[in-house]
Amino acid sequence: MIGLVAILSGCMEVDQPITPESEGIWNTIFVYPLSWVIIKIAEFFNNSYGLSIIIVTILARTLLMPLNIKQLKSSKAMQEIQPKLQEIQKKHSSKDANTQQQLQKETMELFQKNGVNPLAGCLPIFVQMPILIAMYHAIMRTDEINSYSFLWFELGSPDPYFILPILTGLFTFLQQKLMMSTNTSMKSNPQMAIQMQVMLYVMPIMIGVFALFFPAALALYWVTGNIFMVVQVLLINKPMMTNK
Repeated sequence: MIGLVAILSGCMEVDQPITPESEGIWNTIFVYPLSWVIIKIAEFFNNSYGLSIIIVTILARTLLMPLNIKQLKSSKAMQEIQPKLQEIQKKHSSKDANTQQQLQKETMELFQKNGVNPLAGCLPIFVQMPILIAMYHAIMRTDEINSYSFLWFELGSPDPYFILPILTGLFTFLQQKLMMSTNTSMKSNPQMAIQMQVMLYVMPIMIGVFALFFPAALALYWVTGNIFMVVQVLLINKPMMTNK
């Protein structure tokens, strides 16, 4: 799946400027429209490409919010039926074919009775990924961005004071920490809890290191997106998942 996403995202074109003449479905449908919006908003604000990146990132995250909410509802529904699901699994713990067939039958009946679709939580992720990767491409491949500065940094160069990489790492950590606090299924799955705990520290360090060497425009996009997600978790995700 990771390989498929990489191919669909046109990862080999990341060093090629995006222009109206850029060919391919990925460029014409996803990357160029986002690049065009970034340029137009920047021109409206006196060529403030940093402000444009912030605005477009917030707009993109806002448009994706219904998908996040749908994913949360699916996750909550799955969590609510976990006790019954575990009872069925315990009841049919034998490995013979007839028992496993009955296990699948009763599991599907449980899903249908409670209106749960186990694949519904995955679909929003795959819908979001092309848009978020396209944002990365639009920022990296829009030549106009490289010619301007924003606040204390040049958008086309890494942050000289390492402020953005530090903020990127901190807000990535905070976002993951908050999201872990809403995932009640971890309490019944020690292996998942260990994996999430490892990712809690690995991901912020990895993203922070990337931000050290990548253009500050990309780090600005990461920071803005992470701050948006922190606010979303506090105002929407956490109340939704903890509300009985």
